[in-house]
Amino acid sequence: MKLVADESIDRGIVERLRADGHDVLAIAECDPSISDDEVLDRANAEGSLLLTGDKDFGELVYRLNRIHAGVVLVRLAGLSEDAKAKIVAEVFRGREQELVGGFAVISPGMVRIRQTLPPDP
Repeated sequence: MKLVADESIDRGIVERLRADGHDVLAIAECDPSISDDEVLDRANAEGSLLLTGDKDFGELVYRLNRIHAGVVLVRLAGLSEDAKAKIVAEVFRGREQELVGGFAVISPGMVRIRQTLPPDP
């Protein structure tokens, strides 16, 4: 699966997803400090899901009706980098297809996925 990882995503998560065969473009490696709008534009241009720890993407999707291929919000504060990477990898392994076109929140012990509708023309 093609992913764009926002700067807020730990390096360990990026490395684990790559090791699992995902094509991950890490913003921290190629274009640090770009705006959230630019990150979402980049994910859309790549046809990729966006992986982020930044709740502001919820506003872009829900309030501003920005088009996206899928957003995965990682809310695993307080866990070790290895634990975060393991949890995120398990979600992608078990629920990958559900993530496409949705807005998912990964938190300790829970994954919520809400399919989003395209904006009205």
